[in-house]
Amino acid sequence: MSHHSDDNMLIATSDSFWEPGNYKRTTKRIEDGHKLCDSLVALVQERAEIEKSYAKALKAWSKNWNDKIEKGPEYGTTEAAWKGVLGEADSLCELHLRIKENLCNDVVQQIKTWQKDTYHKSMMTLKERKEMEDAFKKAQKPWSKILQKVEKAKSDYHNSCKTERSAANQERNASADSSLSPDQTARGSDVCQ
Repeated sequence: MSHHSDDNMLIATSDSFWEPGNYKRTTKRIEDGHKLCDSLVALVQERAEIEKSYAKALKAWSKNWNDKIEKGPEYGTTEAAWKGVLGEADSLCELHLRIKENLCNDVVQQIKTWQKDTYHKSMMTLKERKEMEDAFKKAQKPWSKILQKVEKAKSDYHNSCKTERSAANQERNASADSSLSPDQTARGSDVCQ
């Protein structure tokens, strides 16, 4: 009887990249990269809108206070200081509008161009993902077949061990059973061999 087999045998399972079919997480990264480009564009566009809103709010604030100063009692250096603060707000408004324009015209366009050059859509999926999956399948095919043979041999071995153990138990039980004749006991042990 073999001692290598155990009913509670631990089967080594792994989510290792090197196991057959586990390359799919890697190929999914291509699709994720394409989606992340869209997310990055949305992020930059939202930031551009914030810059635009801030510039618009600064401009409105500056205009509102400029009107109040023009109609108010301020004069001389006080008026000049107040208008200096408003001039700085106008300059800051222009700066934030330039930032918004640069984000929309330069950054977003560069991301979209890179995405277009890097990822190519086919019917259902990205061309690069399909190519990579095909290459992985081709690379894994020879050793995947060998692994299947090893798994089958392992399963056959363990089933044989169970059959051997079962036959040995039957033989032991038959030997201990006094109601069976010696001929019946011998016939039962012949089956195991």
